[in-house]
Amino acid sequence: MARFRLDEVDHQILDILIDNTRTPFTDIAKKLSISAGTVHVRVKKMEEAGIIIGSSLTLDYKKLGYAFIAYVGVYLNKTSQTKFVLERINDIPFVTVAHVTTGKFNVFCKVRAKNTEHAKQIIFLLDDIEGVYRTETMISMEESLNDKKRLMHSIFNEM
Repeated sequence: MARFRLDEVDHQILDILIDNTRTPFTDIAKKLSISAGTVHVRVKKMEEAGIIIGSSLTLDYKKLGYAFIAYVGVYLNKTSQTKFVLERINDIPFVTVAHVTTGKFNVFCKVRAKNTEHAKQIIFLLDDIEGVYRTETMISMEESLNDKKRLMHSIFNEM
């Protein structure tokens, strides 16, 4: 499959959509001085090429009562248990991200909780999964950097 080529207009469309995926195509068109039809066609092509995969919604977890973030490194008894453990982790809704990793941990998880007591309960659930040898937890003091645009612009500059 040939690599999809993005031009400057595609970059600008993506730039706007990264800020707010709900931006109407008519607003994007006005801002870029192109037609809404052009925006629609370009977004559709990027979706078909797999560059745009769905859209996301950003929630303010603090306002929802889930401001506590912890990262939990999971050690397994055997690497062959990874799939089984990930299936059990998937059953814990407060684990929002899980990565299979190399190095110190077999799996690295992001946990969202109401407070330290709630986080402790979640970590105990992780510890109780068959095949988990032990866990190591790091508490996030604050999220200092979460900027998709910087990466996107770096990728565009390489193209």
